[in-house]
Amino acid sequence: MNAIYLVRHCQAEGQEPDASLTAAGIEQAQQLASFLANKQIEGIISSPYERAYRTISPLADAIGLPIKMDERLTERILSGQNHPDWREMLRRTYEDMDLCYEGGESSRTATSRAVQVVNEALNSGWKNAVIVSHGNLISLLLKHLDRAVGFQEWEALSNPDVYELSFTDEASSFKRIWKP
Repeated sequence: MNAIYLVRHCQAEGQEPDASLTAAGIEQAQQLASFLANKQIEGIISSPYERAYRTISPLADAIGLPIKMDERLTERILSGQNHPDWREMLRRTYEDMDLCYEGGESSRTATSRAVQVVNEALNSGWKNAVIVSHGNLISLLLKHLDRAVGFQEWEALSNPDVYELSFTDEASSFKRIWKP
């Protein structure tokens, strides 16, 4: 495999699984399709959340590929409760990968499921692939590749965002290729 394009979904109406893209998000999805159209994509895997698969649908339609839905790409649940200090709670989970709030998922557990999807894409035989997910899970996957990634990098993500992941026998690397 040459590259995996890790895509954060476009602007959405909310955080619920069925939250749709905003009007701006729909336009962003079209721009994203144009941006990725010449990348020789052979496989597309997406979170089943509507905002994720609607983000990549224009590309899938344009290049004639199905979108494989994968539950392991859903957003990480920080806690089963709403907390006014959720941002500080989230920040702590980048420092302690095993920290798990009641009803939530630790960073380590969430990272593990995302890494499984990446490994399967790497072993798929595809030349290039697109993986579409959500901000926290994407930032945790980037942290897996570079421990220096943390809360600040999560905060800097845009909707949409695109990172190109490269893998060789010796190392892996990533670079942000979307210019918001």
